[in-house]
Amino acid sequence: MTLDGILQFATIGSGVLLMASILLQQRGASLGAGFGSSGELFTTRRGLDKNLYEATIVLAVIFVLSILTGLLLPQ
Repeated sequence: MTLDGILQFATIGSGVLLMASILLQQRGASLGAGFGSSGELFTTRRGLDKNLYEATIVLAVIFVLSILTGLLLPQ
């Protein structure tokens, strides 16, 4: 497998996983927020939510770096 093939695989794979990790994250809005109430509760991320958040950041960095590397490599 060539370097170009590896970069394409990394870009597509990290893009799909990035979309899935973004869609799996929970929204912080409660029922009262839909009716204009400002009763939001700010909490820290814990457990699986924290791991998913950190994995999303790592996947975003891999995605961007694979695109930039593909652009900078000579064809």
